[in-house]
Amino acid sequence: MQTKPFMARWLSGCAMAALALGLAASAHAQKRGGTLVMLVQPEPPTLASYASTAAPIGQVTAKIFDGLAEYDFNLKPVPSLAESWTIAPDGKTITFKLRRDVKFHDGKPFTSADVRFSVLEVLAKVHPRGPGTFREVKAIDTPDPHTAIFRLENPAPYLMMALSGYESPMLPQHVYGAGDIKAHPNANRPVGTGPFKFVDWQKGQFVRLDRNPDYWKKDRPYLDRIVARFVSDSATRTASIERGEAQSAGMAAIYYSDVRRLEKLPAIEVTTRGYEMSSPVVELIFNTKVKPFDDVRVRQAVSHAIDRQWIIDNVWFGFGKPATGPINSNYAASGIYTNAVKRYQVPNGVEIANRLLDEAGYKRGANGVRFEIVHDITPYGEEWRRLGEYVQQALDKVGIKATLRYEDVPAWLRRVYTAYDFQLSSNWLQNLADPVIGVHRAFHSKSIRAGTVFVNASRWSDPKADELMDRASLENDPAKRAALYHELQKIVVEAAPNVWTHELLFSTVHARRVKNIATSPLGVFSSYDQVWLDN
Repeated sequence: MQTKPFMARWLSGCAMAALALGLAASAHAQKRGGTLVMLVQPEPPTLASYASTAAPIGQVTAKIFDGLAEYDFNLKPVPSLAESWTIAPDGKTITFKLRRDVKFHDGKPFTSADVRFSVLEVLAKVHPRGPGTFREVKAIDTPDPHTAIFRLENPAPYLMMALSGYESPMLPQHVYGAGDIKAHPNANRPVGTGPFKFVDWQKGQFVRLDRNPDYWKKDRPYLDRIVARFVSDSATRTASIERGEAQSAGMAAIYYSDVRRLEKLPAIEVTTRGYEMSSPVVELIFNTKVKPFDDVRVRQAVSHAIDRQWIIDNVWFGFGKPATGPINSNYAASGIYTNAVKRYQVPNGVEIANRLLDEAGYKRGANGVRFEIVHDITPYGEEWRRLGEYVQQALDKVGIKATLRYEDVPAWLRRVYTAYDFQLSSNWLQNLADPVIGVHRAFHSKSIRAGTVFVNASRWSDPKADELMDRASLENDPAKRAALYHELQKIVVEAAPNVWTHELLFSTVHARRVKNIATSPLGVFSSYDQVWLDN
């Protein structure tokens, strides 16, 4: 195999940023061949996207795994591994008809048994969002290899919004069915049905994916290869895009001040298209089970002390809007979002924060300090460091001394989501295509699951909030469903288990010669089977 020599030449020379096939220079031929180098920041901690939804993982594995469905820009499901589906009038049965020409990367056929295994034995058990998404699925019948019938306890309309290769990857049972799925030997050697095959992972450097010549979408993918490159230094990432050594960078791999500069260059394009199914909200997470944040007055005080607009303007360079709570205002069109909640972004926020801290019994000492905390910063790049530095300064104004801690991704994930060994952390959470999928996991008591990432790390829960989420999961009437979520937002925002700072507007920076970079509302979390390089 020529993998290592090829990559050594690529990494040293940087002249092979995109390989070209020696084809005739016709318009059609220009769509075939080449290597796309995409920057992913930070390096994924694993390639087991069925067990972790960390953003860097999905950017890589969505090219390897397919789902039963994908989505158009109207956020409607379109066929993928399932060529069609029928939903019973009572909503309790969904029959998927599967494609007959699909093979896994090892040549074995994809069947309904793989669907049943993937959903019931993997996603519903170890995926961070899967237990919520598939909780109503009591059984999956497989009357033949190309039919999968989901039997639901109750209607679950949100389920159809969670079937992409990024969200619910279909795994081969013959590969992943033996052994501990959480520590499977193929976790970092993934086998899927997607347009690209896993070839190599050189830790600290890159993951290489090669074209799947047997992909079920005939004549696709167009690219020969995708290289996901990991570069820890933000200035180097920016330079690699500017020099053409890398052709694509999404999900804030390029620091936002550099995005503003690069978008002015003629050979580079910046787009915010392709994040329509994300609806991310940036947040600070309190550990509500430890002092001082077990006191709602302290949490509210910190919420008042944070200037959301300052963060947007000075850390994210305008890529965002102030958040009012856990649900992104993108849901306003459906009626689910409301801003009629407790407001923390007020002119006298610092004054209110000081009063609340006094009431909570945390008086200033002789040195002006009420108490000390450790603030764990999300290890996802420079903007998160800058956010941490701002939080440190903002809390100092109200007498809270914060020490910043910045660890690598695996250590941070263990600290926040397994050991709960933190006081205050930062993060961003995708609302995704439905609150059941993207919001409930952060507040429902059933989502307090040690060892599962990107769920309820604050460990705040409330019986009334649980009830509202449970009812909203089953409610088919849009107006009634919206009313439930309005009440939920009021309860959660009042309790302040998090500080919601802003609705983040992600961007993808890419060379203009990269075509079809955002053909899906999942953007960088899509398969890239349509991406091609213009000469």
